[in-house]
Amino acid sequence: MSIDDLDAEWQKRKDSAPNPLSLRIHRALSWMKRANLVDADPDASFIFHWIAFNACYAKDGPRSQDVTERERFADYFHLILKLDNHDHSVFDAIWNRFPHEIRLLLNNNKVFQPFWEHHAGRGFANWETLFNNAVNDVYKALSSRNTQVILEVLFDRLYTLRIQLMHGGATWKSSVNRTQVQDGARIIEFLTPLFVHLMMCNPNEDWGTPEYPVVT
Repeated sequence: MSIDDLDAEWQKRKDSAPNPLSLRIHRALSWMKRANLVDADPDASFIFHWIAFNACYAKDGPRSQDVTERERFADYFHLILKLDNHDHSVFDAIWNRFPHEIRLLLNNNKVFQPFWEHHAGRGFANWETLFNNAVNDVYKALSSRNTQVILEVLFDRLYTLRIQLMHGGATWKSSVNRTQVQDGARIIEFLTPLFVHLMMCNPNEDWGTPEYPVVT
């Protein structure tokens, strides 16, 4: 689904959508439109689409160290997949459209956070075991169509890539990380519109209050 198609669909639905959802969709669409202007720049495309994804899942509330960002978007995936349980459009999109790119990301230790923790001397001597276990979990999930596990592991890798880019841990257009940035940008660019479409088609679900709601 193109951003223009998604925007046209939203114009038909937005007047009847509750305000919290309307704000989420409005913000997500704005960043996806911006991302469309930088197709030749995967670094920028990944960042803009991640902001759009963040607008979809993040909920307003006190920050707690007991709840990690990965846990927050895992909860979001649970709701998304409940709504997609019949069509399995997210699963089909992942494994029919991007099987090669996803396998490359899953087998790339440079987007596996425990690898970097170990490299920095912060433990995780068993990072290779953790890495192999995570890859095996995805292949088991594939055979059982457990899309929740697939998304959690995939976005765990993408979240590490997000940290590298957003926290100044990478160079723009660097040849060192080109493969994961290009593949990551293509994957999140394809999945985020699917998430947004499922949200706009299910306005009565509790999507929570967006972070930094508009205050007049």
